[in-house]
Amino acid sequence: MSANYDPHSVERQAQQLWQAAKCFEAGESADAEKYYCLAMFPYPSGRLHMGHVRCYTLGDVINRYQRQKGYNVMQPMGWDAFGLPAENAAIKNDIPPAAWTRDNIAYMKGQMQRLGFGFDWSREFATCDPEYYRWEQWFFVKLYEKGMVYRKSAMVNWDPVDQTVLANEQVVDGRGWRSGAPVERREMPQWFLKITDYAEELLDELDELDGWPESVKSMQRNWIGRSEGVEIDFPVPVEVPDADEVLTVYTTRPDTLLGATYVAVAAEHPLAQRASANDAGVADFVASCRNNRTAEAEMATLEKAGIDTGLTVVHPLTGDSLPVWVANFVLMDYGSGAVMSVPGHDQRDWEFARKYGIPIRQVIEPVDAEEHCDLEQEAYTSYGRLVNSGEYDGQTSAEAFDAIAAALEARNLGRRQTNYRLRDWGVSRQRYWGCPIPMIHCGTCGVVPVPEADLPVELPTEVTFHGVQSPLNTMESFYKVSCPECGGEARRETDTFDTFMESSWYFARFACPDASRPMVDERANYWTPVDHYVGGIEHAILHLLYSRFYYKLMRDHGLVSADEPFKRLLMLGMVLKDGRKMSKSAGDAGDPQHLLDKYGADAVRTAMMFAAPPDQSFEWSEAGVEGQARFCRRFWSLVHEHMAAGAVPNLEPAALSDAGRALRRKTHETLRRADDDYGRRLQFNTVVSAVHELVNAVSRLQVDGDPRGAGDKAVADRAAVHEALKTATQVLSPIAPHICQSLWGLLGEPQLLVGARWPAVDESALVQDSLELVVQVNGKVRGRVELPADVSEDAAREAALGNENVERFVAGKPVRKFIMVPGKLINIVVGG
Repeated sequence: MSANYDPHSVERQAQQLWQAAKCFEAGESADAEKYYCLAMFPYPSGRLHMGHVRCYTLGDVINRYQRQKGYNVMQPMGWDAFGLPAENAAIKNDIPPAAWTRDNIAYMKGQMQRLGFGFDWSREFATCDPEYYRWEQWFFVKLYEKGMVYRKSAMVNWDPVDQTVLANEQVVDGRGWRSGAPVERREMPQWFLKITDYAEELLDELDELDGWPESVKSMQRNWIGRSEGVEIDFPVPVEVPDADEVLTVYTTRPDTLLGATYVAVAAEHPLAQRASANDAGVADFVASCRNNRTAEAEMATLEKAGIDTGLTVVHPLTGDSLPVWVANFVLMDYGSGAVMSVPGHDQRDWEFARKYGIPIRQVIEPVDAEEHCDLEQEAYTSYGRLVNSGEYDGQTSAEAFDAIAAALEARNLGRRQTNYRLRDWGVSRQRYWGCPIPMIHCGTCGVVPVPEADLPVELPTEVTFHGVQSPLNTMESFYKVSCPECGGEARRETDTFDTFMESSWYFARFACPDASRPMVDERANYWTPVDHYVGGIEHAILHLLYSRFYYKLMRDHGLVSADEPFKRLLMLGMVLKDGRKMSKSAGDAGDPQHLLDKYGADAVRTAMMFAAPPDQSFEWSEAGVEGQARFCRRFWSLVHEHMAAGAVPNLEPAALSDAGRALRRKTHETLRRADDDYGRRLQFNTVVSAVHELVNAVSRLQVDGDPRGAGDKAVADRAAVHEALKTATQVLSPIAPHICQSLWGLLGEPQLLVGARWPAVDESALVQDSLELVVQVNGKVRGRVELPADVSEDAAREAALGNENVERFVAGKPVRKFIMVPGKLINIVVGG
């Protein structure tokens, strides 16, 4: 082995060893506890970026560490291959999306292999493989038969450039997240999964997910949004033709019902549509709402606007007439598309009422004398005591909640209800590059599922685009079919699935990628749930929520047995450049290829792990790679020099010099710290720094103690150096596996390092004969003293007061208190 470090040669040789030994091909085993480590699979966009490098290095570090801890580890990899970018690239470059995607997969796989990620490539698949999405179609049909799938017309966010429906989260500042085009509101037939049927379970089981960050659980709780309230019916006067008998709203504040001075409805609400037919002004306003923002965070900052419809409803308790307004802040997608408006006690309603001169009535007053209510300045939104509410005056908000709910129930105009913000999952998209929805539309039979024998419905891959419209809409060979029930002419569904469908169950398929019937087999119960899931914080809500839901659907169909798919989450911060997230669209995604060519994979991996704790965002700098490359060269040289010095004796702790014993203590402190950092804290940057410190300690002993010399102590100390270098090699190996594999062999270990067992800490090596204690005077450091480890407090006091520098700050002053923290510090409190 060359004494000169050549990272490319070292990395090539290590990867050849792993490949020949099939180190990362996992199988079910009764001899070791399983550990399923998974990093979120990537979209094959063409090149890896530094965010990918961070994510997959972190996953690989966990994979390699858990292998050394004795687990049977599986770390698979595949491709989230469907989606809009491939389709847009196909339109731009006149290349079929399938070909573009397959080329990208080949290139990105090569980059991953170059980085030395320990993936089980035998389990690889892409979600655009018919063998994969066949089972997604099969399960969709099963869910349709169980009543968990339905189709209805719904208001959607329509991107006129990308020609597809967008989720609320894909609308940014009123524009499509990819195209940048102003988003329109359209009513279109859509396919939905009934995720709301699982809302309570999805919420309640968050409490059982001890391995999830609390911040992620909080985001999911807020998204599901359980609330306890009352559904209230406002009767609609009979003179309103074709109107429903009542206008139903939901509120969590029935205690404010007597303060309602108007109701507001969405532009798509039937009352708004009725008013539009008779009033051009209302019609114009309703039309203007089509481009409204729909994400809740954006709705909160939207300038409030509305128009009086001229219609009224009847207050359910007072019988008063309340005007009906169309307001741009009310969404048809949420609740009934109508809200009762209490401007005295809701800030949004207050702003709207002030703008349009609608009465504002106070019905809640503060209970706390220090609070005050000034409706000239703002709404009073806290709970309190009822006023101006007739028989309910004097009741607290909690008491009035029950009393008013009971009164509404007695009149058959209200009912208590638990509501959720969560809405059913719209899974259809009007684009080509996705999994075909396995349904057929027949003029006689209606909607008919594709028979199981005809699955998969394969997506044609040789297609020609005419603009951005899906070619499926014009391909008779695709959409013209016979009805499976009556045999008559029918039309195949040309919408495709939202790509969240593919990513909501891929982790289960990795457990049994060759399962032929059904979508997963008994191996899924061996491997799932995933023990450690790694990915970006941007996926903390929808991807994780949909995956949890889909897994529960699979459980209830008898396909898996666990309740939740992911035991532990590692959510990553972002890799930043000039303060913003690195991205391909911004042109600064940071393709790592030039770094791999210049410095090698280990330097890139180590720099990425050293840059910041995993959950923190950080500013990327290539200077860090150069620093870790220097460390690799130094580490390489140090091991070579050590082995070139001759045979290494057996370790005899009693024969070591003081410096040798100090190095052994440092070695086992490093080992204990790394075990905790890898396993519990997930702070891999401190592992790198600990190895740096240990290597520095070896270097100092080489220079100061010269263990290569001929004396007895020097000879014995070579064993401590050898132990330190082996420990440094093994501790660093999950992060920099190639160089560590080579050095492991040089240090005399014949087996592959990836399969070596994590060493045990020698507690006896941690015992110190003496300790250095910091001495403070009145809380400020004034000296240090070297004392026996078992020193008494009296002896420590004598030594501390005898320290020359401490004496200067104590002289002539009475010692009022002597505080000793064993093993750490002494604080002397003196007074004038």
